[in-house]
Amino acid sequence: MKNSFPSHPDELSSAWLSEVLGYSVHDYEVTYFSEGAGVMAWVTRLLLQTDPGHPDSIIAKFPSPAQTNRDVAAVYNMYGREVQYYQEVNQHVELRAPDCYYSALDPASQDFVLLLEDLGNMQIGDQVAGCSLPDAKSVIRTLANFHAATWTASDFPQLSSHNNEAQREGMKGGYAVGWPVVLEQFGEQVPVAVRALAARMPEAVAQLLEQMCQSPVCLTHADVRLDNIFFASTPGAGGGRDVALVDWQSVCTSAPEHDVAYFITQSLTPQVREQEDLVAYYHQQLVAAGVDYPLDQCRERFRVSALYLLCYAVVISGTLDLGNERGQALGRTIIGNTFSALESLGAFSLLEELVG
Repeated sequence: MKNSFPSHPDELSSAWLSEVLGYSVHDYEVTYFSEGAGVMAWVTRLLLQTDPGHPDSIIAKFPSPAQTNRDVAAVYNMYGREVQYYQEVNQHVELRAPDCYYSALDPASQDFVLLLEDLGNMQIGDQVAGCSLPDAKSVIRTLANFHAATWTASDFPQLSSHNNEAQREGMKGGYAVGWPVVLEQFGEQVPVAVRALAARMPEAVAQLLEQMCQSPVCLTHADVRLDNIFFASTPGAGGGRDVALVDWQSVCTSAPEHDVAYFITQSLTPQVREQEDLVAYYHQQLVAAGVDYPLDQCRERFRVSALYLLCYAVVISGTLDLGNERGQALGRTIIGNTFSALESLGAFSLLEELVG
């Protein structure tokens, strides 16, 4: 173990777990999730043999075993951001996230470890399968309350703006590399009529980020997709299911519509997305939480954010090591949902205005 903490499941020990958890771990077993779980990091479950009154399972998170994904994480400081979130921010935010029992990071090597609450009593979402309209509205309602509570983000100066040089250059470069791969592997999901225009997306990144990150901004998860959302097993008193968000590797300050657009355009099927005006529903919830914010501005920033997030779809599907059948299904789903949503929004006309 080259650090004072393990950065690989094989480096764990009962003695180290006992020391950092503060109670005796007599033995443990590492279990691994199914294919496609955890794109940017390595997520495992530890089954613990310990004394009564302590958790018998926790989640242990490590750097991705895929060097390509780990390199991308380093460019965006994704491991550092998540460790910082749990160390400095999580306790101040009224949003359900796993409790963090231990966190450590070596900035030089980007090695890290997180020991987190196991949310196994909840149901994890599946971006490939999609979700129902009631579940989608539960997520959107949760996001509205989260954004309203962190409106202007003035309480979190340590978090970076999404509009930063690494993000701008990373999206431009990642898109340029990923776009030919997307056309080769998932071309049937990309309408022929917009291919030439979509290829010019890097030219618009800087302008889109500038528009997204002008005030008002709020605390933004920036990776709100179904694979990062847990749902309570039973509905609450109001009929919706409580939700929890995991994977805080992209946390930043940005437009509130950033989270909402990512979720609606890339995690919802067209059939669910088109059942209701979900942007209006989000805005209604935001206003009910005490935010004075025009609906027209919300709609326009949603369209701007949705167009920018095409970069996410292309970078994830075209440059990361998805490496298995479920990963390929995820890439196909992301690209299909994204282009369908952007066409419905008329977002490619906005792209045409920006690139000329």
